[in-house]
Amino acid sequence: MAVTRFGVSLEEEILEALDEYVSENGFANRSRAIRFLIENNLVEKKWRCDNIVAGAITLVYKQNKTEVMVKTAQIQLEYSERILSVQRFVLNEENYMELFAVEGPSKVLTEISEKLISIKGLEHGKLLMSKAK
Repeated sequence: MAVTRFGVSLEEEILEALDEYVSENGFANRSRAIRFLIENNLVEKKWRCDNIVAGAITLVYKQNKTEVMVKTAQIQLEYSERILSVQRFVLNEENYMELFAVEGPSKVLTEISEKLISIKGLEHGKLLMSKAK
């Protein structure tokens, strides 16, 4: 993809915030950070438009919470056409992490994640979506 250069005028405090963002997130330069921010904005716009997106839902829960595993399995069956894969990891003596790879309309992926994240006994859950097309 060709790159086009252009100038940007920013207030000093916004430029300082951008430089801090570049540093905190390990971007090579301002251009990469700006590219990332624009891409994120475009992806979020696609989510609001209910476009087809790909995503990952991450869940963390205690190993002794077997009811969480039962509920996640039920949701996996309910949304089998949207859940591409599920992988469980042992994080340590107490915790599991499950990753759900998902694809479909952003509204449906949000629905799936909300059902998963609201399971009683879950320690943490998060949905990350990215454009698929």
